[in-house]
Amino acid sequence: MYWLVGGLIIVVMMGVLAVADSMPSVSSLVDAINPSVLALILVVMSLTLIMLSRLYTPATPAAQSTPFSSQTSLQSPVIELSITKRLLLIARHIAVVILAAGLIGGSALQALVSHQQAESSKITEPLRVQALVTIEGISDSVLDAAADTGYRQMAIIIHLSPLVSELTPQDLDNITASQLAGIQSHNNENSLSINSNSINLDTLHTDRHRILLSAYPRSSRQPEAAKQFANLSQLKPGETRWMSLALSPLATAEQATSSPSGFDSYRWLRGRHIDGVARVLATATQPVSTADDTERLVASSSLSHLSRVRTYIDRGRWQLRQHFYQGWHVLTGDEQQAKAVTLSLLTGDRSLINRETKELYQLAGISHLLAISGTHVLFLAIVLAGAAVMMVNQLYPALYRYVPRWQVRWWVMIGAAFVYALFTGFDVPAGRTAWMLFAIGLMRLSLLPVSTMRVLLALAVLMAWCDPYVLWQAGYWLSFVAVALLLKYEDRSHHHHTLASTQTNIPSSHQDKAGGRLWLRQGWGVAKRVFKLQFWLFIALLPITLLLFGKASLWGLIINIFAIGLFGWVIVPLNLLAGSIYLLSPTLADGLWTFVTAIILSLHQLIGWLTTLPALSAAWLYTPINMAIVLMMVLVILPWLLPRGFISRGLALPPLVLLMMTVYANQQSLMAVPTLYLLPTGDQYISASVLQYPMTDDSGESGEDEVSWLFLADHRPSDAPTMPSRLTAEALSATVAQQLGSLSIKHLHGVVVQSSSAALGQRQINDDPPKALQASASELLPLTVLQLSQHLPTYQYWQAGRIDRWPALQAAYQVTHPTAAKSSISAQRCEEGKTWQSANKELSITAMTGWRQIEDASVWDCTIAIDLSGIKSSRMPIQVLRYNAAAPLKSSAASVQAFLDRLAAQPSDSSPPQRHTPPERIILNADSHARVWQLWSLMCTDERAMSAQSRWLGHSTSSVTADVLERQRVGVVITHDDKILPAALPLETRDTSMASP
Repeated sequence: MYWLVGGLIIVVMMGVLAVADSMPSVSSLVDAINPSVLALILVVMSLTLIMLSRLYTPATPAAQSTPFSSQTSLQSPVIELSITKRLLLIARHIAVVILAAGLIGGSALQALVSHQQAESSKITEPLRVQALVTIEGISDSVLDAAADTGYRQMAIIIHLSPLVSELTPQDLDNITASQLAGIQSHNNENSLSINSNSINLDTLHTDRHRILLSAYPRSSRQPEAAKQFANLSQLKPGETRWMSLALSPLATAEQATSSPSGFDSYRWLRGRHIDGVARVLATATQPVSTADDTERLVASSSLSHLSRVRTYIDRGRWQLRQHFYQGWHVLTGDEQQAKAVTLSLLTGDRSLINRETKELYQLAGISHLLAISGTHVLFLAIVLAGAAVMMVNQLYPALYRYVPRWQVRWWVMIGAAFVYALFTGFDVPAGRTAWMLFAIGLMRLSLLPVSTMRVLLALAVLMAWCDPYVLWQAGYWLSFVAVALLLKYEDRSHHHHTLASTQTNIPSSHQDKAGGRLWLRQGWGVAKRVFKLQFWLFIALLPITLLLFGKASLWGLIINIFAIGLFGWVIVPLNLLAGSIYLLSPTLADGLWTFVTAIILSLHQLIGWLTTLPALSAAWLYTPINMAIVLMMVLVILPWLLPRGFISRGLALPPLVLLMMTVYANQQSLMAVPTLYLLPTGDQYISASVLQYPMTDDSGESGEDEVSWLFLADHRPSDAPTMPSRLTAEALSATVAQQLGSLSIKHLHGVVVQSSSAALGQRQINDDPPKALQASASELLPLTVLQLSQHLPTYQYWQAGRIDRWPALQAAYQVTHPTAAKSSISAQRCEEGKTWQSANKELSITAMTGWRQIEDASVWDCTIAIDLSGIKSSRMPIQVLRYNAAAPLKSSAASVQAFLDRLAAQPSDSSPPQRHTPPERIILNADSHARVWQLWSLMCTDERAMSAQSRWLGHSTSSVTADVLERQRVGVVITHDDKILPAALPLETRDTSMASP
C-alpha cells in the first residue's frame, strides 16, 4: 500500500499539472487555500496513515485453544472479543482507505492551487514598462560581446509603470536620486518626477513578478547602451535598480514544444516559478539601495530570514565567480572552459560554460557530472563530520557523555549538507541528499524500522507537495530514480559480495603463496562490480533519458567508468579542498585550482580526441519513445528489481519481444511513407526541410535504401530591411543533425542551399577563419553544410549562386578546426535546369530558377521542383508534415494557407478508375527578389502538363505573382511561417485555416 499510494500521488499530481492549463481559473479557490498549509495538512495525514497501517493486532489464539465442549458461559466473552477485534479491524481499514483517498485528492488539489496561483501572477501581454528590479541569485550567463553570449538573470520586479517615452540611463539615475533623497528625508517618500515622466509610486502597479531578464550584445547598437549592458554582469544578488523593460508573456505549451530542439521552455520556466520574460532596454547606473536596506525601501518585496541568508550565500557565489573571471580573456578557449567546469563543480555555477563544452559532455554521456550531485554534498559532509569528531576527541571528549558520537557526526553532516546545498543553489540532487541525511537520522533516533527506499519515496512525495512544479524538472526524476536503482543494486550485490568474500578466505599457511593471486582476483572483482553497476545504471536509466531528452549517448557506458571515479575521488575532493582554503588563503587556493584545471583540461583533450574516432559517428541513440515504450521497458527490468525468486525472470521475455517489435515498428513508420518534413530552425526566415523517400523495386517491395535530401534557404527579402539572424552555423548544424538523427536518417543523398551566398561569389576574399565569417548572414548556410557533413555522410551539395570561393572557405575551416574537419565535400552549382533522378526513375529533383551567368545576385536563388512520376499505381503521395522535435512520431500535417480554385475540379465517383497514379510535383520556392520570377516568366515555359495540381511550399515574404502560380498549376499553398502568401489571395476560393495537405 505504501508504494501504491506514493505512486498514485505523483501520477495524479502530474496529471493535474498536464491538464491545468485547460481548466477554468477559480479565484476563490486560490484565495481560500494556502499551499503551505495544505502541504502541512497532507504531511499530518500521511503520518496518521502510516501509524494506522501499523496498528494491526493479530487475532488471539484463545478461541482456538478453547475446546468446543467447554462451558457455554466461557464461550460468549470470547465471541464478543472476536467481534470487537473484527469491527476495529474493519474500522481501521475504512480509515486507511479514507486517508489514502484524502491524500490523493489533497495532492491533486495542491497541484491545482499551485498552478492557479502561478497563473494569477503571470505576465499576460507584451508591455514596455519601467520597474524596480531586484536581482535574485546569480545570472545564468555572462554578457560577453567577444564570445557573443547574452545575459540571463532571474529577478523580482515591482512598481511597474507603462513607458510614456523612452528612458535613458540618465533618466533612471534621476529617479534613483529622487527616491534616495525622499527616503533620507522621510518626506514624500512615494513621489518621484523627472522631465516628461511623472511617477507616483502610489499609482503604480504593486504586483510582484518573478521574471527572466535578458540582454544580448547585438541588441545594443548605441555605444552608451552597449557600455551599460556590459555592466549588467556586475549586478550583485539582492541589488535593486530602476530599469526600463520590454515584458513578454511565457510561450504557451504548444509554442514551446515546437522549438527546434524539442526543449520545452514553458515547463522549464514554470518549474522555476517565472511569470514572464523581459528584455532590458535601459538600466540605471546607480543602485536604489544596498542589500542591507532593500527590505525597508521596498516593502512589498520584503525578504524572509531564510531569503536573506540565501542572498548572502548568493553574493558569496557571485564573488567567487568574479575571482574565477579575473584575467578571463587572456586565457585560451580550452583553458577558459576547463576553468569554467572547475567553477561549476564547486558552486553549481555554469554561466561560463559555452555550448561546445556542454555538447562535448553530452556526447561523452557525462553531462550529469557538471551538476552538483549528492556525491558532492555527501563527501563534504563526511569530511567535515570527521574533522568535527577529531576536534571533539582532542578538546572536549566529555561531550560524548551527553551526546552520542554518531549524533555529533549526524548534526555536523546535516549542517554542512544544508549549507552547501544552499551555496550551490539548492538544486534537486543537493536538496535530496540533505533531506535524506536528516530523515535517516530521525529514523535512527526514533528507532523506526523504515527502509531507505521508503524514506526516498517519502522525500519524493514531500518535495512534490512543497513544490508541484518540481515534477516538471528532469533533475527530479533522474536524481530519485538513479538513487533508487543504486540502493536496489547494493541490496542485491551485498549478499553476493559477502558470500564471495567468505569463499575467498585462505588459510594463513597459504597466504604468502597465494597473496599476489588474491590481490589480482580482488582487483578483477572490483572492476567487474564497477562495470556491472555502470551497465545496470545505463540500461535502467535509458528509458527515462530517452523520454526526457530524446537521445542518449552510447559512449556514456564506457566513459562513465573512469570519468565518475576521476571526478568523485580526485577532481571534486581537490576542488572542495581548494574552496575551503580560499576562505583563508586565496593564493594557495589558486594554486590548487590550477592543478584541478589542468586535470580537467587533459580530460577535455582526451574526450575531444575520442570524438574524432570514426566509431563515434554513431554515438547517439535516437529512438522515438513514449510512455507505452517506457512501461514496456519497466516490465522488462522489473524481474531484476524484485528479489530473486519473487517473479521468474523468464517473464521479462514477452515484454522484451514486444518492446523490440514496437521500437522497430516506430523506426519503420518514419521511413515507410514518402514525407517532406518542415524542420524548425529558430529563425522565422531560415527554413529547413528534409525529404524522406523510401525506394521500391518493381514489385513494390521496400528496397535496402532510401533517398534523403535536405533543403536550406534564407527567405529574407533583399529589398526590405529585416533583423539579422542570431543563428550560428554551429547551433544550426547541431539542431539539424539531431532532428535528422531522430528521423533515423543516417546519410544524405544531397543537400541543396537554395539561397545564394555573396561571399562565395566574390573574386577576392580574405581567408578569414570561419568564426569571423559566421558574422555574415550569407555564410550561415554554407558553413552549416560544411559542419553538418562532418557528422553525416553527404553525397552531393548544391549551392545557389556562384561558388568560386568555396574551396578557400573549406580550407580555412580545416585549418582552424583540425579536430572537427574529418572530410571535405565539393560544391555543385544549383542553376536552372540541373536535375537529379533516382535509380527507379520515380523521383526527380530539378532546379527551376538560378542564373549565375547574369551579373545580378537577385536572380541567383534556386527554386526546386520535386517530381514524382505516374508510372506505378502503388506509389504513395508525399505527405508534408511539420516536424515535432518533442515527439517526432506525432508530427502533424502542415497547415494549408490557401486552396486555389482549380482544386475543386476533382474526379467524380463515376469516373473510370485510373490505372496509374497521376504525377505529382512539390515546388520549394526560395526567391528573395521579384526579378527571379520575372525572369522565369520571360525565359521559361510550363513544359510539364500535369493532370494534378502542384503544391507550393515557400515563405509569406515571397515576391511570386498570381500569374506564376497559375502557370505552375498550383492547387495548394503552404508556407514555412504559417502566414498567408499574398499572391494566392486573388486565387483562393475558400477558408482553409484548419485544413491540411
